[in-house]
Amino acid sequence: MTAGMSQTRKRRTPLELRGRLLGTVAMAAAWTVGLTAAAPSAFSADVQSKQWYLEAMQAEEMWKVTRGEGITVAVIDTGVNPSTPSLKGQVLKGLDATEADGDEFDDYNGHGTTMAELIAGTGRGEGLKGLAPSAKIIPFRISNTEFQNAHSVNARDSEDAIRAAADSDAQVISMSFGSEFPTSGEREAVQYAQGKGKLFFASVGNNAQGGNREEYPAAYPEVVGVSAADKRGKVGEFSQHGQITDLAAPGLDVPHWCDETFQEYCDGDGTSQATAIASASAALVWSAHPDWTANQVLNVLFDTASRDWEKGTLSKYLGHGLIRPSMNILKGKGTPGAADISPLTKEKTPGSAGSAAPSASASSQPEKSEKADDAAMAGSSTEKNDGSQLGLILGGVAVVLVLGVGGFLFARRRRTA
Repeated sequence: MTAGMSQTRKRRTPLELRGRLLGTVAMAAAWTVGLTAAAPSAFSADVQSKQWYLEAMQAEEMWKVTRGEGITVAVIDTGVNPSTPSLKGQVLKGLDATEADGDEFDDYNGHGTTMAELIAGTGRGEGLKGLAPSAKIIPFRISNTEFQNAHSVNARDSEDAIRAAADSDAQVISMSFGSEFPTSGEREAVQYAQGKGKLFFASVGNNAQGGNREEYPAAYPEVVGVSAADKRGKVGEFSQHGQITDLAAPGLDVPHWCDETFQEYCDGDGTSQATAIASASAALVWSAHPDWTANQVLNVLFDTASRDWEKGTLSKYLGHGLIRPSMNILKGKGTPGAADISPLTKEKTPGSAGSAAPSASASSQPEKSEKADDAAMAGSSTEKNDGSQLGLILGGVAVVLVLGVGGFLFARRRRTA
């Protein structure tokens, strides 16, 4: 993504596609948005057993160092139900930007609640475990296309939610929503959030096989676009790609709430889950380094991402690679770099003064290159000659995948579809 990116393309439609996988690089990381419906799974400990990425990412070991204490994540989504066993005591007061019936605690389809549980769920009641279980959630409810068709809603709910999140106590913003149509108001809200020192993650979308058009807010230069990958570090066929992609996270075979009744979990794939897991990864790193700025946290996530291509060359499928917070938390790897320089735009950011001293060895993050993209598509950088998958346990961290959940991820439309 570049600072001069067009601000005129954007649109939101449901990201609910279950795809197979494109060959890419195998590594440890977190994956993004897009959920697809699948068979329900028992609401039991069996759900937690399906969270394969927790072991792969060395969650238990990281939790001995930090569980995300002191970090709050703004979840801009369909609302968050604070009464599920896994979220009791985890959800703070937020905002309903839709201005429709209900409030931010009324999740109209279960998607936002899933994202919150993947980030900060305690696992109580045999629910989903979050990667940052001591972090807190602030919900900001916005509308998807179906909700818009059924209710009279605030046409500016997305930008209003982003601005409210920027003004909140949250350090991280997680938005598993997308649209093909950018607006000046939303772009300004994103820039406002950057100026307030927030670290903003958004899903790249699940429509790679249906046009692969850039999704916003992920395509804004100031936002970290997240794609979804599987246990082997391969990106799902549904996961959108291009310069919009900055990181990959687990997004396949990740459980989610089936619907707004919160009676059972379903299996699915999507960039939504990947975005939530990437946001939780940032929460863990920031909790371990509370004096860092958003720029420094992100620079370390880029620096420690798993990849088997030359550093400084970006993949349009995995961006900087698979997210690996354990490389920093458990091994002290990663260069934070300058407190006030964005790893995304390479420009100075307002409101980002931090106590950590700028580093002259900050890693450079050049434009994405087709060199890594071609290898990822062919899968030639994914496997060794002996057939073993690279990065499955790269630096002691196993790879994560992307999930999809039916009706969970939405690329939100404006008034017209």
